[in-house]
Amino acid sequence: MFKNLEGQRIPSVVFKVREGVAWKDVNSDDLFQGKTVILFSLPGAFTPTCSGFHVPCFNELAPVFFENGVDDIICLSVNDSFVMQAWQLEQQADHIRFIPDGNGEFSQAMGMLADKQELGFGQRAWRYSMLVKDGIIEKMFIETEDEDVSDPYIVSDAETMLNHINPNAHKPIDIAIFTKKGCPYCAKTKDMLSAHDLAYEEMVLGEDYSLRALRTITNAKTVPQVYINGLHIGGSEALEAWFEQRKN
Repeated sequence: MFKNLEGQRIPSVVFKVREGVAWKDVNSDDLFQGKTVILFSLPGAFTPTCSGFHVPCFNELAPVFFENGVDDIICLSVNDSFVMQAWQLEQQADHIRFIPDGNGEFSQAMGMLADKQELGFGQRAWRYSMLVKDGIIEKMFIETEDEDVSDPYIVSDAETMLNHINPNAHKPIDIAIFTKKGCPYCAKTKDMLSAHDLAYEEMVLGEDYSLRALRTITNAKTVPQVYINGLHIGGSEALEAWFEQRKN
């Protein structure tokens, strides 16, 4: 059973971090002192849940966290600095600081070191997240140990942390667009979204999907096709109408 450490000071540990061609000692006190910091810990870089959900969700919501008083977001794992750097690059997680707890010293001092020998991982960090203010742990979300689930992911996610910090925070809109190269209406659609500072995921015909996939998913034969928060909006004119409706 992992112990909740709310109200306690984070352990003082030196992390070995590779910066450029040199090694640098990074003290945990420097990471947390005088700041409001979110740290989320996970079992390993490049693993399915960590890569598919944990890191992307914190990176996506990072601007919202920053708007709500968070200074830094740290991803910590018992991996070396080379692995963590490569993983951050692969994840394109520019809003997050990746910290290697290579020897597991921080995780052990937190009481969050888990035995993963059955997977060939050795000792790894348990999955949790915490909000730290000026070095003091204000809130922890620790995944519950489950005999049937080796790596639970229920409460340490970004949305749970954001709901704790500000349940009324304005969350980003999920937007996906089916497009093709050279399509003027697709360009118009993307310009409209950019003009409203709305980020979107673009899927390009012939690169990310086929015409058959377009028909199957959207029930349409033309592009662009816009989806917002799971709702099929349609083409550029439909998106214009959606924006007009939002004004009213």
